[in-house]
Amino acid sequence: MARPKKPRRICAYPKTMGFRPFGDYADVVDLSLDEYEVMRLMDTLGYSQEECAKQMDVARSTIAAIYESARLKTADAIINGKSLVIHGGDVELCKSYTLCCHRCGQKACTNCEHGTNPQCKDNVTR
Repeated sequence: MARPKKPRRICAYPKTMGFRPFGDYADVVDLSLDEYEVMRLMDTLGYSQEECAKQMDVARSTIAAIYESARLKTADAIINGKSLVIHGGDVELCKSYTLCCHRCGQKACTNCEHGTNPQCKDNVTR
């Protein structure tokens, strides 16, 4: 029997759940919510794989695999003119997302549960 998959923690759902090219867009690429979160953390916020793994509560090797998959899917959508739809995946929403969603200053970080927000005024561990 296979080991159950550990849910990956995400900070918030994407504001936009998909993108599509101009013209014909019959083909669709599915990007899971955890793949989106890894790209958001690493490419937008500059997290390392280690920091990303801590934030999402999974192993660093899992982050590497998720990132590789997300990168290949995103490239496929852009290069081949396919729609990109973000949905699904085994994820759980961060418990403290209302206090600190780890989006670098969009909300005041007063009770940062994980201490990984790079813009957190109270963050001294980073």
